[in-house]
Amino acid sequence: MKQLIRYGIIGCGSMGREHLLNLHAMGGAVVTAVADPHGPSRDAAAAMVDGWRPRLFERHEDLLAACEGGGLCDALIVASPNHTHAAVLRDALGTKLPILAEKPLVTTMADGLDLLQRAEGRSAITWVAQEYRYMPPVAELVRLAHAGEAGRIHQVAIREHREPFYPKVGDWNRFSANTGGTLVEKCCHYFNLMEFILGERAQRVYASGGQRVNHLDERYDGRTPDILDSAFVVVDYPSGARAMLDLCMFAEGSMDNEHITVVGDAGKLESLLPSLTLRVSRRADWGRREAWGQPSGTGRGVEVRRVWDTNIRYAGHHFGASYIEHQRFAAALRAGAPAEIGLAEGLRAVAVGLAAHRSIDTGLPVMMGDVLPKEML
Repeated sequence: MKQLIRYGIIGCGSMGREHLLNLHAMGGAVVTAVADPHGPSRDAAAAMVDGWRPRLFERHEDLLAACEGGGLCDALIVASPNHTHAAVLRDALGTKLPILAEKPLVTTMADGLDLLQRAEGRSAITWVAQEYRYMPPVAELVRLAHAGEAGRIHQVAIREHREPFYPKVGDWNRFSANTGGTLVEKCCHYFNLMEFILGERAQRVYASGGQRVNHLDERYDGRTPDILDSAFVVVDYPSGARAMLDLCMFAEGSMDNEHITVVGDAGKLESLLPSLTLRVSRRADWGRREAWGQPSGTGRGVEVRRVWDTNIRYAGHHFGASYIEHQRFAAALRAGAPAEIGLAEGLRAVAVGLAAHRSIDTGLPVMMGDVLPKEML
């Protein structure tokens, strides 16, 4: 592929415009087309970068037709609302263009499995955006975990204590039918990260959660929002390792609102955001009484450092992760390399979120074999 990559962006809300700013900062890219049914979003995207004059489309179908017929774009970014992903991707997969699809890939398993089938035999890549794994302190935590710094990993714990969902155009994100549910919309990143750290696929999910505080006094055409705002989710893996998510979306008083912990038989790794802090510790030999080290809570022997990538030109809303992901996506296009996060992996992250919601609804653990086909387990 030529050095300058021409992008078409479908969906010009906050995330679509975030992609545009990342591409501008990265260089070697230009946005030549944008599509969104919401006029103000289209106009905002078109005006963001001096010198970029993308063609504007109300319908994504018209953008795709212009790309196929006139060579308008070299790659597509799908950043429309969650519940529209399936329809947009069905059309986009019918082109020969590489695709970067925002998370969550879909909101239902039926849609996801349909997309997998449609993508079979397609030469151009489809990459599912899961930017959390590219955040510098998280990426370093993963590198150390995979290098054996913590020994054999037994537990992964992720805590996000944050503010409520941001407003979106038409407040579409206030309803689970549009988002797939909070544990799909917000948390598929984390379920993908758990799988990536452990190198295993989820086997069983059990969860407890609800809508306790947020949006209870809001009404939309007489309807009350139904998105949950807090949950605990435990995920079991075939080796016996387990992971846990602790989510609270009425905890904006948190200092480090995202805390990722990996514990193995030889040590512990922690990543904290937004302080960009990484903590690394090794266990003492507790099997030999004479070699006992400091007990927990002293902080002695814990390496603490700030992790950042000075090559990042635009930090944006995700601590530079979207910038790095765009670099990797562009490099894959130029090299003809496969997607780092393909459709099946993106769908498994959605499936864990759907299983967690089912567990909350039923009060029972959910086996992933009841959510995913056998070949994806």
